[in-house]
Amino acid sequence: MLRVIGAPSVEALFAHIPEAVRAKRPLDLGPALDEAALLAHLGALAGKSRPAASDGGGASLSFLGAGLTPHHVPAAVDALLGRAEWYTSYTPYQPEISQGTLQAIFEYQTIVSELFGLGVANASMYDGASACAEAILMARRITGREHAVISDGLHPQYRQTTDTYFSGLHEARERIFLRARLDEKTGCTDAAAVEAQLVEAAGSASCVVVQSPNYLGVVEDVAALAAVAHKHGALCVVVTTEPLAFALVQAPGAAGADIACGEGIGLAGPPSLGGPGVGLFAAHADQARSMPGRLVGETVDKDGRRGYVLTLATREQHIRREKATSNICSNQGLVALAFTINLCLLGRRGLTELASLNLAKAEYAKARLTGLRGFSARCSGPTFNEFALRVRGGNAGAAVEKLAEQGIFAGQEIDGDTLLVAVTERHSKDDIERLARSLDEVCK
Repeated sequence: MLRVIGAPSVEALFAHIPEAVRAKRPLDLGPALDEAALLAHLGALAGKSRPAASDGGGASLSFLGAGLTPHHVPAAVDALLGRAEWYTSYTPYQPEISQGTLQAIFEYQTIVSELFGLGVANASMYDGASACAEAILMARRITGREHAVISDGLHPQYRQTTDTYFSGLHEARERIFLRARLDEKTGCTDAAAVEAQLVEAAGSASCVVVQSPNYLGVVEDVAALAAVAHKHGALCVVVTTEPLAFALVQAPGAAGADIACGEGIGLAGPPSLGGPGVGLFAAHADQARSMPGRLVGETVDKDGRRGYVLTLATREQHIRREKATSNICSNQGLVALAFTINLCLLGRRGLTELASLNLAKAEYAKARLTGLRGFSARCSGPTFNEFALRVRGGNAGAAVEKLAEQGIFAGQEIDGDTLLVAVTERHSKDDIERLARSLDEVCK
């Protein structure tokens, strides 16, 4: 085999792996275990973990968000999701035997389209970060332009994923991405900085990418940023890690966005130790053929009965690579279904009430925490259910570590002195008071 591929040795096959991270000895896996012993071992390992939750039940109290804010998902969602029809379904290539799956995807697309205020949504992406990268690629296809102006308010991991996507294009990332800073006072994307970058791009900017609510929790003025983008012939891409906000805030499409995308796992189920997610993606209907992923459409059969089919598939086994708009060959079917069931159970009124509850509790927490001596809001801009808090003493990391020892995950430490705190419907007034007392105590 080595001779055929032209490699001198087995070791040469691993030459691309840095020497420092290569295993130098056989793995110490221990003796093989029978099933009972293995289950006992796994149970002991699991017992060392402290689950983060905010719904009582004896678990640790968590105010973590930073791109993955969990909400209460009713038990009915899992009950319906666990039906065998869903678990045995795979790619709906054959509509005559996949009507249930196709209809579920169609309903999901309708919900995402309405939530984002845009004409068409795809069957889902892998997660919010990949959806963001795909949105920029789509903007490049539509405009034929190279650059993208990206707000500093975009989640840093989304930016890293986008960098990875574009590293394969053999173009210098510095030539592709232009940076738009945040206003120091409000925490909003500086429209003047966006326009300056668009002017510098001299007609080569494909899009302006802004997250709302942004990484600091601030709700952006999407309409103003979209107007600046359109003035220079660029598209406006709105990213969100908290789609629930659009039950109260103007939808991206209504505000002028051309493409909207984000993460929906918070409304579908628990974070599950980092995966999986579900990438939401929507755009104007006349740009459907430029979208990545799948699109399920409604039709009628030969007898005039309503049915559903896979209308567009931009990268499947039967789509030639040079004609593909993306390399995504599937969609997050089960998570997308959970998202759909939950939002159907909530309905329009329930979704609005849930969003209102999030806003009210977060505003109470913000007022309570900024009322502590030496604590202040980092940004004056409007927020939804997450906000950036400057802690007394300027060491947010130390405060996080001390509170973790008490079973309280106070939030995500950013920039040394700032704590990103997420508050949802799952937090009670007592939870918020406990956080305030504990922060006040450890930040002396």
